[in-house]
Amino acid sequence: MTHIQPLADVGRLPAPGDNVAIAVRRLEAGTAVSHPQTAVQTSPSSEQPFGHTFTLSHTLLEGHRFAIAPIGVGDNLLSWGLPFGVATAPIAPGDYVANADMLEALNGRFLNFPIPDAPNFRNNIQPYLLDESQFQPSEQVPLYDEPRHFMGYWRSQRRGVGTRNMVVILGTSSRSGSYARLLAERLEGLADGYDNIDGIAAISHTEGDGDDPINNWDFVLRTLAGLVVHPNVGAVLIVDGGGEQVNNQVLRDFMNRHDYPLDEVVHRFVTLTGHLAADLAGGTAVIKSWLPTVNQTNRTPQPLSYLNIALQCGGSDAFSGVSGNPLAGAVAQEIIRYGGNASIAETDELIGAEPYMLQKVRDWPTAQRFLRFIEQFKERVSWHGSSAEGNPSGGNRYRGLYNIALKSIGAAMKKAPDLRLDYAIDYAEPMRHPGFYFMNTPGNDLESIAGQVAGGANVIFFVTGNGSITNFPFVPTIKLVTTTPRFERLAREMDVNAGAYQDGRSMESLCAETLDLTVAVASGQLSLGEKAGHAQISLWRNWRQTDGSQTAVLLNATPPDGQPLPAKSHDLLPGNWEWTAVRTPHGPATDQVGLILPTSLCSGQIARLGVEQLNQQADKHGLSRFVTLVHTEGCGVAMPTVRDLYNETMVSYMTHPLVGHGLFLEHGCEKTHNDYMRHQLMERGRDPEQFGWASVQADGGIGASIAHMRDWFAGRKTAVFATEQVGLGSVWACWHTVTCRTR
Repeated sequence: MTHIQPLADVGRLPAPGDNVAIAVRRLEAGTAVSHPQTAVQTSPSSEQPFGHTFTLSHTLLEGHRFAIAPIGVGDNLLSWGLPFGVATAPIAPGDYVANADMLEALNGRFLNFPIPDAPNFRNNIQPYLLDESQFQPSEQVPLYDEPRHFMGYWRSQRRGVGTRNMVVILGTSSRSGSYARLLAERLEGLADGYDNIDGIAAISHTEGDGDDPINNWDFVLRTLAGLVVHPNVGAVLIVDGGGEQVNNQVLRDFMNRHDYPLDEVVHRFVTLTGHLAADLAGGTAVIKSWLPTVNQTNRTPQPLSYLNIALQCGGSDAFSGVSGNPLAGAVAQEIIRYGGNASIAETDELIGAEPYMLQKVRDWPTAQRFLRFIEQFKERVSWHGSSAEGNPSGGNRYRGLYNIALKSIGAAMKKAPDLRLDYAIDYAEPMRHPGFYFMNTPGNDLESIAGQVAGGANVIFFVTGNGSITNFPFVPTIKLVTTTPRFERLAREMDVNAGAYQDGRSMESLCAETLDLTVAVASGQLSLGEKAGHAQISLWRNWRQTDGSQTAVLLNATPPDGQPLPAKSHDLLPGNWEWTAVRTPHGPATDQVGLILPTSLCSGQIARLGVEQLNQQADKHGLSRFVTLVHTEGCGVAMPTVRDLYNETMVSYMTHPLVGHGLFLEHGCEKTHNDYMRHQLMERGRDPEQFGWASVQADGGIGASIAHMRDWFAGRKTAVFATEQVGLGSVWACWHTVTCRTR
């Protein structure tokens, strides 16, 4: 007899009126499911009620959706009571609901079960129209009568209260970023002897320099200015190279012109001389001289009205909108009821959620500005031959977020239903008043967080389904994970198990517990990310196009073929120039290294940590050293030409003659995950089994993924490389291999 499972044991309905459910675990084809007939509404086109029991048409992955009611052609599919698609074929209870994007994502994975042959619904995202005649301003949730306090660093009325007291080394542009990192590494541990200093951090980013016009000029300057005067900054060394487009003088003038309280911060502007040792010595001397002064600021009791919460999500899954985001929103509502601030961001990840976001708004201009930011974002993306609706990453779709509507509806749950939208502001604008904010930012987590921190956020709530490990250099990040199994796998990285809500815990008890944790972290208790010592930052990056005049050219550009340029003749060189080369399957090389290649921006710093540890080992398995190539790509929406260049570059790096053994490291939720890279290798005739594969999320976090990398390299045969005498033509061939494939 077939065992029939109650719907509550195998699926979740975000709202009672939904006609599709989310699988809570992998469910096998043929599974019989029962549910109360009153749990959902019947299809509008169906005249007869559906039955109590149905069977699943296909094996479903955790987080994917199946119908629980008959859905006719043209009917809406509903989650959270909101439409996310329109049926293109009759859908019966138990059918795997699938659109083309999700099937494409699953076809890019290596699965051991069949998936539907064709989609049965299409995306249907209509522009939201706001009717002024029907608009009604709303009231904000009431304030508590009694205040609550945390232990913070009082700065001033204009700067607010810090949750950390940090010394920051800030590079004004990409040109001084490496200096900031090197100086911070040199000073590591120096602040440990001071009771009231929480650390020394580098801010290194990719913006503000180069030959191209800077179209994100205001964004960069607002962000840098906001970071300089942030309440968590006790002192800041601001460093430029002297000739950048964004340099010290430009930043200073901007801050004075816009009345940033620069004089209230211990600071110094420094221009590098070009002599690294002298510059490092000079920076060290300045910061050492500041430490006694910075240490004089003590933690004192401060009301929660000085907390400013950045609400973020990354590596989202189908349960982000069920457990993690609602929990973050509930705690943010508590902070606002104590008089504090909270902000939601990621503009492209609210497309489709406009009706929910605008249910409660302070006034008509705020609603209009929110919608203008969304339309502006769509327009900018279209200039580059892409669509903001293409935001969901491969990891999102793999985890059940089939399209931007599903992702956005879940992301919007970071605004609790009773909260009013008070302000809609642009990237990195200061948040000077209490209430709930929307900030216009990109969907890339790191870029978005930088804007919120520059606006004044002093605690970050980061909700993740896959297990993103994002942390900011000088603002504590509290990470909430959406399911208990993922929390248990990443227990050393995740602070809060929001998945307990799905296991039966009440949202009220989880909210109270998480609020207590927030107060403790704001008062100095280290978050798990701070304990791990991992942090990253990225600013909203410059965009090349300013209109749609080049869109057709971009879409029709010829993809790179990955072939080296022909070597020039060296017959005119005097003498018989030869050198001893290592013989490799890919040509002669000067050396053999172990390469850890991050597949995205978010795994780059973990690759760097792994290389540092591997290079400390005495046995390098015949390799001269281990290296990594940290980069900024792989996470966000990219035009086809950028994607093609990225693919060819990554494969060329990994198959370069200098690479003795190479391993790919994914974060786990990016567009260019490990399976994506396996397909890229196979398309070019390369065997993926020749390379190593590690995953920060799937392996169980930072420490576990580094251990995986170490074990993989240890398992390779100790390399004994044959050598040969070659001429200068081989040098040119190697040089062209690098430049033509990566430029």
